[in-house]
Amino acid sequence: MYRFFNTILLMILSGGCISFIVNEIRFNILDEESYFLIIVPIILLIIIYLHGKQIFEYDSEGEAIHFRNRNIIPFLNKPQSDEFPKYKLVKFDVFSVLFFKRLYITISSKNSGTTTLKYEISYLTRKEVNDLKTSLSKIIRANKEKRHQE
Repeated sequence: MYRFFNTILLMILSGGCISFIVNEIRFNILDEESYFLIIVPIILLIIIYLHGKQIFEYDSEGEAIHFRNRNIIPFLNKPQSDEFPKYKLVKFDVFSVLFFKRLYITISSKNSGTTTLKYEISYLTRKEVNDLKTSLSKIIRANKEKRHQE
């Protein structure tokens, strides 16, 4: 649903910019109103930027966990990619306010003790978030059992 919404926003942004340029260069029909063709799409672009990265990928197959978080508009944000062994996962937390959701992952580190990684998961459905929580909980439970056995 959110990806569809963002695709429409991008089409409005590009259509507005093209219409503004064509109007200014060729037709000049809209006079002062032509600036709305550029202002409204820029406001929509700001909303997309504030809402966070749209693509979140998670892979826990094998001995490592891999997280990828990137934007559908490449120039807005730098892609984030992290990979670490499962045994380093200490805890996780999903922070949700209105339409914004963030995933905080705490991993153990040799130098500083623990490190917290942040991922934007606003565009995941409730089922996808629950599946992610279940998967991470299983890994944490397995890590606690291994530590308890040692």
